[in-house]
Amino acid sequence: MTGPEPAEHHQIVVLGAGFGGIGLAVQLRAAGFDDVVVLERAADLGGTWQANTYPGAACDVPSHLYSYSFAPNPNWSRTYGRQREILDYLRAVATKHDVVRHIRLNTELLDARWMDEESVWRVQTSRGTLTADFFLSAAGIFAEAKYPDLPGLDTFEGKAFHSLHWDHDHDLTGARVAVIGTGATVVQIVPEIQPEVAALTVFQRSAPWIVPRLDRRTSPLERLLLGRIPMAQKVLRGTWYTLIESFGLVGFVDNRFRHPFELLGRFQLRRQIRDVALRERVTPDYMIGCKRAIFSDAYLPALDRPNVEVVTEGIAEVRPRSIVTRAGAEIPVDTLIFGTGFTAIPTAFERIVGRDGLSIADLYHHRPQTYLGTAIAGFPNFFCTLGPFGAAGNQSAIFMIESQIAYIVDALTTLRDRGARRVEVRTRTQEAFIEEMRRRSAGTVWLTGGCESYYTTPEGGNAGLYPSWSFEYRRRTQRFDAESYEVA
Repeated sequence: MTGPEPAEHHQIVVLGAGFGGIGLAVQLRAAGFDDVVVLERAADLGGTWQANTYPGAACDVPSHLYSYSFAPNPNWSRTYGRQREILDYLRAVATKHDVVRHIRLNTELLDARWMDEESVWRVQTSRGTLTADFFLSAAGIFAEAKYPDLPGLDTFEGKAFHSLHWDHDHDLTGARVAVIGTGATVVQIVPEIQPEVAALTVFQRSAPWIVPRLDRRTSPLERLLLGRIPMAQKVLRGTWYTLIESFGLVGFVDNRFRHPFELLGRFQLRRQIRDVALRERVTPDYMIGCKRAIFSDAYLPALDRPNVEVVTEGIAEVRPRSIVTRAGAEIPVDTLIFGTGFTAIPTAFERIVGRDGLSIADLYHHRPQTYLGTAIAGFPNFFCTLGPFGAAGNQSAIFMIESQIAYIVDALTTLRDRGARRVEVRTRTQEAFIEEMRRRSAGTVWLTGGCESYYTTPEGGNAGLYPSWSFEYRRRTQRFDAESYEVA
């Protein structure tokens, strides 16, 4: 008798083919690592920008900053890239750098488990089992829809769907639509669907701070000059970086810096909403920066249209063709759209199991924990992007991801040069880092600004934002600090 066929082995397996996974593949290949496999559960690469196709889907960071520094694009059609254009950009980068052949689409992670005796990761997928010397997670943190627990929701007879799973076959023309939530996604959806629906009810738990977006089409001349003068594009990227980074003054320096930003938000409210009662209803009651401020020039005017109503009372129950508020009002509804965000801990983290038999989700349920947002004690030969304390509340996620990619690639290069086979961050190093994050987070607006958001844990702690400048984080991740790890 013969035993089971040995699992297919690779040096590096990467989870996720969004910005993190594609960037990792590009930079790993540039560093001489060619035995790389990227697992992607969807039918296409792109991550967030493949999954989210709702009307108005666009980035809330200017395109010249929300892109790889190693792959500048002078041809963005607008200040803020829209979903299709960003997805096309990612496809172009993956094709140009020849990493498409490393990506396995329609391949879902079922289980990834560290095998201590063999010093390999055993990775079970929907298309077979792999083993890997190193397992890298670039799984997105906004990957799975979160639905509210509403009494009677199962009795609703109309159409209901989450923004992440937009039903493009469902015609909203003349419909009575209810949207639950007022986060960044809803701010983009509402202006797009408002002109076509008969009635639009926006259920608001807390009003977002809205600041001017100033989006515009780029001119052919502008694109031509940026293409011919690379330094001009670097200057433009640097200017946007500085402007976005300035939000850190409110976030973690001193919340008294909030006043100019709040003044800008109040100016936007007064300029765009004429109805005084409505303006009062959509004025935030917490400090700007406590939740992420949203850039928009179209959301507030849409709320002021005759066919739109903003409801601030909670939902008591859902009926077959209506929603009843806690104030007793019954609102007829044909279509229910959930803009209620994403699960705090993606399913993938429940399936990645470390040395002690605990999953990443097990650890995160206890408390957010990593070292530099990239390594986790108890998970040998494992690195990740945008782990807890590796995300910024005041900067483009791509800047942080590129910092982490550089750190991870330097780590693997260092191990290769030393002939080492195993690496794991020291527990005391991670604990010291977590304590530093806790201490530096204490006075931040995220914890003291008077709101609840995904920035915070249920206990009121920092859920994973880096409580300082992104350029400081870039400095800390410029070099792999092998002395902070057990290397063998």
